Amino acid sequence: MAGNLHHGDLDIASAPRRQNGINYFQENALDSIIVIVIVNAGAGLGYCGGWVAALEEKFRSHGVEADITLAKSGAEMIARAEQALADGAPVVVAGGGDGTINAVASVLVGSATRLGVLPLGTLNHFAKDLKIPLDLDQAVANVVQGRVCQVDVGEVNGRIFLNNSGLGIYPDIVRDREQQQRHLGRGKWPAFGRALFAALRRFPFMSVRLKINGEDHLRRTPFVFIGNNEYLQGLTLGARERLDSGKLCLYVAQKPTRLGLLRYGMHALFGKLGEARDFDVLSASELVIETRHHHMRVATDGEVTLMKPPLCYRSRAAALNVVVPA
Repeated sequence: MAGNLHHGDLDIASAPRRQNGINYFQENALDSIIVIVIVNAGAGLGYCGGWVAALEEKFRSHGVEADITLAKSGAEMIARAEQALADGAPVVVAGGGDGTINAVASVLVGSATRLGVLPLGTLNHFAKDLKIPLDLDQAVANVVQGRVCQVDVGEVNGRIFLNNSGLGIYPDIVRDREQQQRHLGRGKWPAFGRALFAALRRFPFMSVRLKINGEDHLRRTPFVFIGNNEYLQGLTLGARERLDSGKLCLYVAQKPTRLGLLRYGMHALFGKLGEARDFDVLSASELVIETRHHHMRVATDGEVTLMKPPLCYRSRAAALNVVVPA
């Protein structure tokens, strides 16, 4: 990938290996390495004992033993990652979509432990931007044979995001979609379509004060989008060329109509979003968003949290070690 990533050999054997007080290397046993693997089993994708055994064999074929946890909730993922970190695990692997990767990464940020990624979600933005293979066999091979790069993470009021954060219409759509999936049993995309239609029909606006690069910007807008590094490049809508600039990129529309939102989408598709009329694209390592609301729904990598303004964003440069293709 482009950019000045900090690379180093993924020498798993040189890192400390203790789990529950036991060395990963047993002097009188096979020289096998254990990696902690946390898979999101709460997404209803049919993972079972046979699937786990097959995944264990995929790691074993590369000379690595996998300690696999099928986590049924975000809390369970985080708890397992915290235990692995406390035990000195050199590598913790997250298997799932961007929300799962975020949950595990939130524990590993700022530590020397490396994050491995098995892209098992629908969109897999983080994996795609780092060129991590989407094929499971190749992703397993990457965990064992790849190299380490240090990437930035974004943070808002103490909560991290690997891809993006949003407020306004976007978290409303995410919350509505999840409620339809949970209570009505709808699929992800049908639920998203209905949620998008409902949001555009309401088309709510919010007034915000953006403090960025020493300047204040007052905006009345239906959404604010903050990317971890620069988004919306050319025809690869939603992709990033680099994750190591140490910058957040803010996108905010000024009083758009419904048709205007579609127009912005066309500008984004052809890589000319910054040229769109009444559309701000700003970058900085830190920014603050103020509003009169007592609480705001804020999306971080597709997960919605209620936060109390002001919303203080910052880039944590090179804070996460990720295993990527050599």
